[in-house]
Amino acid sequence: MSFRFFPLKVVLAGLVVVACALPAVAAEAEPFGEWLSTLKREARERGISASTLDTAFAGVAPIPRIIELDRRQPELTLTFWKYLNGRVTEKRIRRGKELLVKHRTLLDRVARKYGVQPRFLVAFWGLETNFGDYFGAFPVTGALATLAHDPRRDRFFREQLLALLGLMDRGDIPFNAKSSWAGAMGHCQFMPTTYRQFAVDFDGDGKRNMWRSLPDALASAANFLGRSGWMGDRTWGREVRLPGGFDWRLAGLKVSKSLAGWQKLGVRRMDGRDLPKVDIAASILLPAGHKGPAFLVYKNFRTILVWNRSLLYALSVGHLADRLAGFGPFLSPRPDKEIPLSRGDVLDLQRLLQTRGYHVGTPDGVIGPKTRAAIRTFQKSARLPVDGYADFGLLERLRGRLAGPKAGG
Repeated sequence: MSFRFFPLKVVLAGLVVVACALPAVAAEAEPFGEWLSTLKREARERGISASTLDTAFAGVAPIPRIIELDRRQPELTLTFWKYLNGRVTEKRIRRGKELLVKHRTLLDRVARKYGVQPRFLVAFWGLETNFGDYFGAFPVTGALATLAHDPRRDRFFREQLLALLGLMDRGDIPFNAKSSWAGAMGHCQFMPTTYRQFAVDFDGDGKRNMWRSLPDALASAANFLGRSGWMGDRTWGREVRLPGGFDWRLAGLKVSKSLAGWQKLGVRRMDGRDLPKVDIAASILLPAGHKGPAFLVYKNFRTILVWNRSLLYALSVGHLADRLAGFGPFLSPRPDKEIPLSRGDVLDLQRLLQTRGYHVGTPDGVIGPKTRAAIRTFQKSARLPVDGYADFGLLERLRGRLAGPKAGG
């Protein structure tokens, strides 16, 4: 689940939409020692013992590498195909199929209790820790203390750190536990508040162990998904073919129609057949803009987004689960070359939109909802496909190397 579990971002059109955007200039942190003293007082007020605090924070200091990684997340810099190709690999597919067979009895037990299909659990497991190969190398207390001290998202990580200390105080998590750089733990990379609320003792040994007990880890993941709205009799979505003249403004999670409604608009399966005759709602996603693949996504896709708000991650989970079930790769052609926009490019794009009168909020180098809306407005004025997608062509147009209108022009 990693740090991305908390609802801060949604990746769209190969870039990130961040609900709590990166500040243009970070606030200055108070001295770590003073900050830690205040944190310990709050922890004691919550009933955490002094001995737990002494042990947990022995030798803890900010870890600069964690701040560096926080500013360089892959969803911020990778295009759709590059992200997908790095995660849904033939090696991972083969191994996932083997593990589906090896752990079939356990996975079926978990599915019966929580209603989450085995192939999806294995897909989450594969993307989070490569099936338990890598839990992370950072001391969890140090990781969370670093991020809680850093002003960028201090409120969220402060709560995670306090939750961790409470779990340590109860004996649920060892003091020397390792995590991802963002404090995510175990086979399925639970954050502390998620661990506290959703972890279960599925093997019946009296402990909730997300590192050494695969039954606990997979059942905890299924418990989280089930309680977040997962539908055990449905899939996540499918790749689709859009008709000529499709209204690109209909793409995005804000627009939801029945399958029959999309059918009437000309949306079809990739082989040209009609959409399934099932009464469910769906949305169209264009993760690489109107020139890239299109996906029709269902409620389970939105539940994956509760786990991790990245659309690229959610599409990867769904696709890996399908590949584990024997389905083939996506059929849309892959570009010969993709060049992602850097954060500097996005800052430039935002400033140029702002200069032309398109409101993007405070330029921060991240494609957020306001920037995407501004892009759509600009595209409409320029008589371009209104897909909200930012690429170098759009940036060049805004730079004046291609013609483009001002707001209202």
